Amino acid sequence: MESLTIFENALEARQELNLIDDQSVSRMLMLLADEAEMQTPFILSENEKDLALMAESDPRYDRLRLTPERIKNIAADIRNVASLPSPAGKIISEYFKPNGLVIKRITVPFGIIGVIYEARPNVTFDVFSLCVKSRNVAILKGGSDAINSNTAIVEVIKKVLKKSGINEHIVSLLPPGREEALSLLTAREYVDLLIPRGSRELINYVRENASVPVIETGAGICHSYFDESGDVEKGRAIINNAKTRRVSVCNALDCLIIHEARLNDLPSLVEFCASAEVIIYADEKAYTSLKGKYPGELLCRATAESFGKEFLSYKMAVKSVSSFSDALGHIAKFGSKHSESIISENESRLEEFCSQVDASAIYANTSTAFTDGAEFGLGAEIGISTQKLHARGPMSLEALTTYKWIIKGNGQIRP
Repeated sequence: MESLTIFENALEARQELNLIDDQSVSRMLMLLADEAEMQTPFILSENEKDLALMAESDPRYDRLRLTPERIKNIAADIRNVASLPSPAGKIISEYFKPNGLVIKRITVPFGIIGVIYEARPNVTFDVFSLCVKSRNVAILKGGSDAINSNTAIVEVIKKVLKKSGINEHIVSLLPPGREEALSLLTAREYVDLLIPRGSRELINYVRENASVPVIETGAGICHSYFDESGDVEKGRAIINNAKTRRVSVCNALDCLIIHEARLNDLPSLVEFCASAEVIIYADEKAYTSLKGKYPGELLCRATAESFGKEFLSYKMAVKSVSSFSDALGHIAKFGSKHSESIISENESRLEEFCSQVDASAIYANTSTAFTDGAEFGLGAEIGISTQKLHARGPMSLEALTTYKWIIKGNGQIRP
């Protein structure tokens, strides 16, 4: 019953949101950024309650954790979104028929967007700012691991909405529980689009149980291929950054693929990873190359389960290949169509990799850590789409709109 009330309130709020001008939305978001920073002690105290129930060794711990610096960055992202023009109401095309009809195609919000996500409370701020700027109502279903953090954040948002004279039901947080999640997945009469953010297990659950249209985001099994002509110094920096910058995010490196001709350089390529205590699961040839040159307590032999795994921790697989085509085959078999990179000084090889690999973001001589809406100049992001329908890669404001046709005439009828 509580979920039904939330859906009904969201439907009513959707109509009101369409009447609010962009300047009012931007002012509200600027106020929200200020309020988020002012409420940092309160948000962090609630976040501590969630952190206390999760082991620090859990890969989700870093995603769950908020800090003053992270809240400051969140506020900066909100201000960035506020400064962007609304993507709704743009004319995509317009043409005039010989009979006098004017046919126009314009962008419109989806309406009500449901987002189901795991222990990432920053997503609550990101989703709200992007949804409201694109004139969408947001219904949120965060994981139970972050319930205190998410509740506090939504409380801060609603406070600012009330202060701004905007219907507070343009954002709602569903209670924790599987029944509530299922109610969101099947709310076809209310919810126009569903976006899951999280593990492959979460995305599979949503795909298998949702009757609402879904855009899949989140799961990232990312590879870096060090080619025959790869530069060692570039490779060392790129591999270390992609793996250790922030291990719990979806753009982190999971598997280093190396051409057999360059196995002698492997110890140097992963040297920085040793400093970060990254556990390496190496295939037989890579293991032989690293034995005695990489800390023994951090070096393990790879198994079949080591590949195609999103580690979300200080762990990485290493796969040796005898050819470029073998590298492409490994990525095709084990990748999740998220982010893939190549390190090579062969220009034609770089072009071939970029054209042949099937993923939402392809990198040549740089780190997969850049797969991020803000880094792509999109403001914030609601997720990284790994599918091909509607949106692909970092999803920001424009991805939260669809379009409709408007046809104007002066009494014309079709013969």
